[in-house]
Amino acid sequence: MTKTLYLMRHGQTLFNKRHRIQGWCDAPLTDLGVYQAQVAGYYFKNAGITFDAAYSSTSERACDTLEIVTNRSLPYQRVKGLKEWGFGTFEGESEDLNPPLPYEDFFVTYGGESQDQVRERMAETILKLMQETDGQSILMVSHGGAMANFAYVWEDNWRLNNLGHMLNCGILRFSFEDDQFYLEEVINHDFSGWKEK
Repeated sequence: MTKTLYLMRHGQTLFNKRHRIQGWCDAPLTDLGVYQAQVAGYYFKNAGITFDAAYSSTSERACDTLEIVTNRSLPYQRVKGLKEWGFGTFEGESEDLNPPLPYEDFFVTYGGESQDQVRERMAETILKLMQETDGQSILMVSHGGAMANFAYVWEDNWRLNNLGHMLNCGILRFSFEDDQFYLEEVINHDFSGWKEK
């Protein structure tokens, strides 16, 4: 049986807005972030997409996003394995301090995770959840860096040419069959209707 995974990034947070490094530390959604989650919710509703199960990173920004997207009408499980890359003592600092990509093992020296650790954690967590979850349509809310690293584990199975940048509330749609993930689509939304209050 083929299942569909909708892997979504959280909405904009205060740290995103202030260009702060945000991994395992957390910051609340901004008003724009709430709006972005609402737009993502409308996308699913208008497309007639419903979910048989939902999971979120344990970070508040991801949980809040999921609750807004589903209009708090769907029970969900919080899963530590879906958290963002851990950046150690760089957490909360200016993004100007990030090294050039790829980060690889840079953050390990500072108490964070290596790129391989993030990839393995996300790959193991998502595979286990997809194997154990009944139903065909599954929503998971996670984080940009973690999601991109998961997607690159399955790069040989991509059915598109480019992942692009993981925007707030962007969605990676995977099909899942025989323990293989196939990236079918990257969905980004139009937030041009947003007006600052």
